[in-house]
Amino acid sequence: MREIKWGIIGTGSIASKFARALNSMKDTKLVGVASRNINKAKEFSEKFQVEKAYGSYEDLVKDEEIDVIYIGTPHTEHKANAELCIKNGKAVLCEKPFTVNVADSEYLISLAKDHKVFIMEAMWTKFLPVTIKVKQWIKDGRIGKVRHFRISFGYSSPFDPNNRLYNPDLAGGALLDVGVYPITYVVHMMDCLPDKIISSAEFGQTQVDEQNIIIMKYKDGVLADLSSSVAIETGYDAVIIGEEGKLVVPKFWSAEEAYLYDSKNQLVEAYNEPHHENGYEYEAYEVNRCLRENMLESDKLPLKDTLDIMRIMDQIRSEWGLVYPQE
Repeated sequence: MREIKWGIIGTGSIASKFARALNSMKDTKLVGVASRNINKAKEFSEKFQVEKAYGSYEDLVKDEEIDVIYIGTPHTEHKANAELCIKNGKAVLCEKPFTVNVADSEYLISLAKDHKVFIMEAMWTKFLPVTIKVKQWIKDGRIGKVRHFRISFGYSSPFDPNNRLYNPDLAGGALLDVGVYPITYVVHMMDCLPDKIISSAEFGQTQVDEQNIIIMKYKDGVLADLSSSVAIETGYDAVIIGEEGKLVVPKFWSAEEAYLYDSKNQLVEAYNEPHHENGYEYEAYEVNRCLRENMLESDKLPLKDTLDIMRIMDQIRSEWGLVYPQE
């Protein structure tokens, strides 16, 4: 099988997790890492046995050995980083949110098509075996007609105006950082967009959404109750309630287990699937497959899906009046 050779832009915590995932995979090689600080790149390369460390992103994208580049930088850097990769003929796996807004996402997708380069959003949750099992349970009617979603993703991060989570210059706030997960999860499970969205947010000192609540309503009687936060811990589970039972998915965004209950709240079936490494490997498997088959986009996470979610988040921010400085 053709070995796929990877590069990584960024040396933060998510990039570190992704590097560990790549190193656990067969027929996959992590060739290079780039940081604007060469010492950080060297430290990262030593820690994860990466052959080459670059002190600039430009040097990494010009490495002819590399097939695809994972972008693990802050939200506001995604557009420029992906643009650089695409213009140098490198396939791209870009961390979520794909960009800050839908206009930037449309630009990157158009650019990738013009250059005939593969690009995909790193929405790793969609590729987890547990996510696939949960969707199959719904499709098979195991809980009857779905009527309600209750999903939360909120954690407590100490307030620091310079931290990317609270800094508007870095597109901070809960919606783009973690709110993207519940929204994506519901749309993925429903296989369609909501008909109506109602939302509210609490803004902190730096005027980004520290916590929010989003209600998504479907015409066929489905309601989704979603929340996200970077300031308080609100929980991490997804509960999907149908007319004949419910599904409970602990830590839904990185799930390794899911539980199926009947209408009397009796456990019917449990599904457990520990990650091969840390869960990030599944999206990398998909990128490798697509590159080996000379695909320009994934049929499991098509670019249309990414744009749909970006439009929803743009709409929500517009209603809140949340505009980032760079916009």
